[in-house]
Amino acid sequence: MGRDYSQMYRERLCTAAEAVQCIEPGDWVDYALFNGKPVACDKALADRKEELEDIKIMTAVTLPPIPEVVMRDPKGEVFTYLDLQFSAASRIMQDKCDGVFYHPVNFGEAENYFSGVWDDPDKYGAVPRKAFIVRTAPMDKNGYFNFGMHNSVTYAQIKSARNVIVEVNTNIPVCLGGAREQVHISEVDYIVESENEPLFALPSVEPSEVDRKIAEHVMYHIQDGCCIQLGIGAMPNLVGKMINQTDLKDLGGNTEMLVDAYMEMWESGKMNGKRKNVDDGKITYTFALGSQELYDWMDNNSALASYNVGYVNHPLRLAGIDNLISINQALEVDLYSQVNAESSGPRQISGNGGMSDFVLGAYWSKGGRSLICLPSTYTSKDGTLHSRIVPSFAPGTITTVPRQFVNIIVTEYGWESFKATSTWVRTEKLISLAHPDFRDELIREAEKMKIWRRTNKIE
Repeated sequence: MGRDYSQMYRERLCTAAEAVQCIEPGDWVDYALFNGKPVACDKALADRKEELEDIKIMTAVTLPPIPEVVMRDPKGEVFTYLDLQFSAASRIMQDKCDGVFYHPVNFGEAENYFSGVWDDPDKYGAVPRKAFIVRTAPMDKNGYFNFGMHNSVTYAQIKSARNVIVEVNTNIPVCLGGAREQVHISEVDYIVESENEPLFALPSVEPSEVDRKIAEHVMYHIQDGCCIQLGIGAMPNLVGKMINQTDLKDLGGNTEMLVDAYMEMWESGKMNGKRKNVDDGKITYTFALGSQELYDWMDNNSALASYNVGYVNHPLRLAGIDNLISINQALEVDLYSQVNAESSGPRQISGNGGMSDFVLGAYWSKGGRSLICLPSTYTSKDGTLHSRIVPSFAPGTITTVPRQFVNIIVTEYGWESFKATSTWVRTEKLISLAHPDFRDELIREAEKMKIWRRTNKIE
């Protein structure tokens, strides 16, 4: 018979207000990422604003509800809020509040930022955390709290924190590992039973005709037995739907972010992991963000393997997965083929996340390739059409992927490979992917930059 952990549970059970009493002025606190962000303990910490000072809080991809520590401290006088990957909520908070900042990260190496704080803090540049707070599924019979859809860096955060607080929510699915997908009660200091708030589900976004054309070009690169990584957005989910309409078979999945497309491909029989040479028979992922239907499907689903991000995203491991097709999106590309996937000038839109991990890993994969996708244009609020392929980035714009890393770029006008090409060849290829209304202007700018010759113009 297994041990009964009910007594340990009762000893650690407390209110949110009692749990956050361990936090003192000057402390650094981690909130879990994505849907792991606490709600009850966040409110309780905000309640202590008048008695605290200089509290730094770090998380990633802030999902609704907006944290109370930000709402009640818009000037950032007490709480400094650091986000590793901006979401729509993060952008709103930064626009309206003074204490919200982006925290750059290579997601695949992020566990090192936490787990190395005690043995070599100078190497990792990390700070020991006073507390880590995470929403989990209820404790199982063996004393474990499952992290649900937000594995990523959670266990590394636990190891770096002096106090571990779990906020139990019965809506969080039990997501099978993998590795580092749970914490034992013996490693937990405080247990808070929440009001079981609903989880944030991504609203469905209808793909545009441009999305459809890009997805059609992406489909050219997908063959039987490929292992697919998809990012967020209408276009990647559309790729999954298109796959279901083909005779493709034996596809595999290895992705940072699990989205609805994987559920649909698995349920249709197109994806089964049969030909994967790493984690065969499983879809490997480190976090999930999608519909409530996806979350329900994930609960105790043995087709899935939840792993820590240092495993899922490690470029060397990715390189060992045959036929890995990485599909990510960008905001704009300049004529040198540098990729911006995270900012509009100095305004942070999202973040680097694990994009560079997969760009590198997929290129080194046997039979693999990295695809970076974007619409050729966007329309501003005043109705003006703008090119997403630009001569050079505006001041303050972040280069997410340097030009030498870029493999394939896709727009609605086609795709081109950029490896082993000179600056003028890259320029020529990019202009062929641009909207026709902007091609002559791009040529003129490229001539000024001395990366274009008239004889190279594509008619």
